[in-house]
Amino acid sequence: MRLTSFTDYGLRVLMRMAGDPDRAFTTAELADEFQVSRNHLAKVISALATAGLLQTRRGGGGGAVLARSPKDIRLGDVVALLEADQALVECFTPGNMCTLTPQCRLKARLSRAEASFIADLNQSTLADCIFQPSFL
Repeated sequence: MRLTSFTDYGLRVLMRMAGDPDRAFTTAELADEFQVSRNHLAKVISALATAGLLQTRRGGGGGAVLARSPKDIRLGDVVALLEADQALVECFTPGNMCTLTPQCRLKARLSRAEASFIADLNQSTLADCIFQPSFL
């Protein structure tokens, strides 16, 4: 399974914040650290905040912080959330045009594999992946 860059950066943001939980991070500083577009990272942070994983504050001293303890954030739940709009294959999408769908035996297997992937990730929490850069 291949994750989107959106999910990749979402996980990075959470790991980075978990590694330094006493400070707020701005989108600009995280974008600079990860060498990614500020606009892209703003969308990632917005999705994480909407899901209740981050709290954001505007203005001086603002930024984003974890909204929950790292031990309460399951990795599979994060991946499922951030990948929610990404179908594994076309037949998982509304309006599927695959001509094999009526007799397909692959879709159920792929669905089980995807569920197993998320379940396996859910055996770990963000606390298991805390990242602290060497420059701290």
